[in-house]
Amino acid sequence: MIEFYPQIRQAHILLVALSGSLFLARGIAVLMQAGWPQQRAVKLLSYAIDTALLGAALMLVRLLPSGVFSNGWLAMKLLLLVVYILLGAFALRRARSQSVRAVCFLLAVLVFSWMLTIARSHHPLGILRLWSG
Repeated sequence: MIEFYPQIRQAHILLVALSGSLFLARGIAVLMQAGWPQQRAVKLLSYAIDTALLGAALMLVRLLPSGVFSNGWLAMKLLLLVVYILLGAFALRRARSQSVRAVCFLLAVLVFSWMLTIARSHHPLGILRLWSG
């Protein structure tokens, strides 16, 4: 299955972009109090993209040698994924006020961006390693 690594990696990257873009659009729309982000079709699209993204991620973990993950970058990315999901849930529907939604949305976007830098650098601090010395 290693021969499919380039295609799986590209699919994963595309799905990350789609998932992040849809979250960004939904978050901005929720802050503008638009109704479309809560429509069933939009939620189903989001679930479909995220499920495919998880599938591609699991395939990559299975394909890559364990040494690639030895410095903890994947564990950090998974921890931040949980934080991102929780912040996203509050940003899109759980928060009771617009100001809390806005703060959660901003934090979710920052966490998502940090996860991208971790994935690119394969370092648990991602971009923050520049400040760690």
